[in-house]
Amino acid sequence: MGKTFYGVELPNPLMLGTAQYPSPAILEEAFRASGAGVATVSLRREGAGGTGQTFWQMISDLGVHVLPNTAGCHTVKEAVTTAHMAREVFDTKWIKLELIGHTDSLQPDVFQLVEAARILSEDGFEVFPYTTEDLIVGERLLEAGCEVLMPWGAPIGSGRGLNNTYALRAMRAEFPDVPLVVDAGIGLPSHAAAAMELGFDAVLLNTAVAKAGDPVMMAKAMMGAVEAGQLACEADPIEARDMAEASTPVIGKAFLS
Repeated sequence: MGKTFYGVELPNPLMLGTAQYPSPAILEEAFRASGAGVATVSLRREGAGGTGQTFWQMISDLGVHVLPNTAGCHTVKEAVTTAHMAREVFDTKWIKLELIGHTDSLQPDVFQLVEAARILSEDGFEVFPYTTEDLIVGERLLEAGCEVLMPWGAPIGSGRGLNNTYALRAMRAEFPDVPLVVDAGIGLPSHAAAAMELGFDAVLLNTAVAKAGDPVMMAKAMMGAVEAGQLACEADPIEARDMAEASTPVIGKAFLS
């Protein structure tokens, strides 16, 4: 049984973003093909081009949990304001808190992130913070009221996978009872499977599906990958060895003269 996210048990470990798809129809088809139980949405997208109501109706029809985000925010004030607006628009206490500190890498500004997380938690939000794999930052976010941590695998949209598996493994060991989600950087199904094999509770991705040559097929592949990785982790896999170990018994084999 997986961990709950603010008391909500998800149907599967895949969270899927809704941006950058070739068309709304492909977005809907890919999402349904994936079976993902959570859709991340941007308030900026909701209001862009006057198509917000149509987009929101499509997301509502999917029947999944909605996780609004504060994408594009660079200050605490901007993130808090966006979160409050998102709560009104999407009617949910959930908020994926993004506070970008570096333009090129889109690395989160962890100092402002902790401050914003504290403010939003006190305001009744259930915060999903996009953070680094730093253990001290993770501890501060939990102290600020977060009950979930979402460390990056690699920079957003890079498709590089898990840049620092050592640090991610250390975070899993440090916070065994906290729901952990690898967020950002996933490019291939093998990356998603690797995150789940490390013991993470979910994977959040967007670009890998939206920008694939066939988003629908890639969405299916990602769901298969996270489920395979989760099963592998639960199966207690063997540890890697430096030396060979015969799998065929050598005792009792025939001697040839």
